Amino acid sequence: MLRRASLLQPLVGKLLTAEENRVISGERLSEQQATTGLKVALRIIGAWEATPSQACRILRISPATYRRAWRGIAAGQRLDQDQQQRIGMVLGIHASLRMVFSNQANVKGFPRFKNDNPFFAGRSPLEVMAQGDMIALFETYKRIEHLVLAS
Repeated sequence: MLRRASLLQPLVGKLLTAEENRVISGERLSEQQATTGLKVALRIIGAWEATPSQACRILRISPATYRRAWRGIAAGQRLDQDQQQRIGMVLGIHASLRMVFSNQANVKGFPRFKNDNPFFAGRSPLEVMAQGDMIALFETYKRIEHLVLAS
């Protein structure tokens, strides 16, 4: 699934740090890189005004890992490939939203907005991602990425 995310990399490369680019490209991350990626993803999800429970489901992390990362304690040593891919998709969604919207309120707010696209069926992207399954996250990522390609 992350191979698709790597297609977006040339578009967002200038928006992301080197560590964030590694997550998007699918490379296995070091402990420090995974910790940094997790902290960035949690900041993004927090800006979407997601609850801690939603953040845990989106990233498939435990509440204890959430608390450690939120407090700045290294939490990347045990992140598996699935969790790293989820982090990459959150970073990709954020980068896509930054490319589509010049207004920061829309970048942060779009995931909370109800969406009438048939896939979302009146739900917000955040609600769909917070279901916790990888397919819901990936399909949300694809639809938001499509906004970049359509603009």
